[in-house]
This record gives sequence, C-alpha cells and structure tokens, in this order.
Amino acid sequence: MNPVEISHLTKRFKGGFALEDVTFSVPAGYVTGFVGANGAGKTTTIKAILGMIHLDRGSATCLPHERIGVVFDSPPYHGQWRVRDVERGLAPFYPTWDSEVFAREIGAAGLRPAQKVEELSRGMGMRLQMAVALAHNPELLILDEPTSGLDPLARTEMVDSLAQYMTQESHTILFSTHITADLDRLADYLVILSQGRVVANGTAADIVDSFRVVRGTPDCLTPEVRMASLGLRSTQLGWEAMLPVADAEAIAERVVVERPTIEDLAVYIAKEARGE
Repeated sequence: MNPVEISHLTKRFKGGFALEDVTFSVPAGYVTGFVGANGAGKTTTIKAILGMIHLDRGSATCLPHERIGVVFDSPPYHGQWRVRDVERGLAPFYPTWDSEVFAREIGAAGLRPAQKVEELSRGMGMRLQMAVALAHNPELLILDEPTSGLDPLARTEMVDSLAQYMTQESHTILFSTHITADLDRLADYLVILSQGRVVANGTAADIVDSFRVVRGTPDCLTPEVRMASLGLRSTQLGWEAMLPVADAEAIAERVVVERPTIEDLAVYIAKEARGE
C-alpha cells in the first residue's frame, strides 16, 4: 500500500471552489512534488488526506498519525507556548520522539527554547514545525509550502535537510509548493493541480521529457501548431507555448526549442487548464 492514496476525491465549497475527482498516489521511498498556484486546492487536498475535512465523494487515506510528520503553511501551536512547551506538549503522542533530534533542529534554525510561538517570524515558525516533524523519525513527511517565507539561505538549508531525510529508503515526502525551484533537486514524481483538478501526474522525468517550451515568429504559428500548443501566448511580434516533444521537434528548425523546468510545466499546463 502506498503511504498516501487518493481516489476520486471531490469536495465542493460555498463560493464555487471545488476539488473535482482528484486521484493520485504517493509511492513509498520517493519525493512527490504537489505543484499548483496559490488557490489551486493543494492545502484542501492535504486536509482531506489528514482527515481534517468531510469529503463529498471519494476517499483519501494515509499512514497513521504517529508515523507522519506534517508542516503546514503556518504553525498550529498555541501562540503563548514557548518552543520548549511545543516539545513537552507533543512528545507524549509519539513513542519514537527523539529529544536530541528536536534540540539539533531548533539549534540549526536559530530558535531559542524560551521563545514564544507568537513571537516567531513566518520562516522561524516553519523551521519549528520541521523540527517537530523530524523529531519522531516519521515514515512520511507531508509539507504544505514549507519554504514559504524563508530567505534563500534558509530555503537551501531546509531542502538540504529534506535530502538528508530521504537518504533512508523507507522515507517518503509529499511536498506541496508553488515555489517549484525547491523541487528541482528533490522531486521524483509530480502531481500538478489547477483549479481543483489534477492536470498532470507521473514521474518528474517523464513529464519534463514529454514537453518542450517553444518560441517563434507569427508565421510559424500554423493551425496545426496552435492545436498542439499548451498555454499559448501570442502577440503581433511572436508567440510562445509548450508543445509535446514530437510536435516541437517537427518545427525545431524554425523556432527556439527549450527543455522545460518544473515551473514551466506548472505554468503552461495550468494556463491550458484555465483555457488561457
């Protein structure tokens, strides 16, 4: 069984937003990047995985809570708790809690045991959550925008920490983010979400290798190329889009062709899904 299994998950909200028929799995021993713009439905999906919301249809299952480490986009702890209180409050729920790991992680983050949660910056709050998540050696890490609010150095250090965590074959990460550069080093699989729907799902290598970013002059934008294009943006001076690799190679002599980044994939596929 995969650490996370989601099947035909549907959840509708007042105001119009909905998760529609979301289906994907998170395979054990790998990093799955969960990519989408803010508001795409990533946090709602994670709440469904954790059993925090009622589903209208479908299912979402994961490992038991004591085998999971979770980092939300903001700390869920009481604002008056001090850093040391966070450990005292949570350690009893985890038989495998390791105080040495917690102390090491808060030290690396520059956190002081006497600091109150409400006094922490957004970045420091994320680092505190990471310390909690790693302190009981979970099999699965679920991360909701863990690098949001961090400066470049802190982001690099966190990604390094995640890479170290993944040196154990039994570990798995579901990494939700809109900062796709964080996934370039880590992601084995990608799930791209747009407006509550999965628009791409597979290995990172396969998805990246299946497309090319193409830029050309107006005379190269034939009806056939237009039909094959994803996220087409056209002006009087030229156009750019993402094309399946075979279509891109067919016109490579007349256009500029580049291998996409994960960010390119997220942007162009999401544009296509929105009909832009």
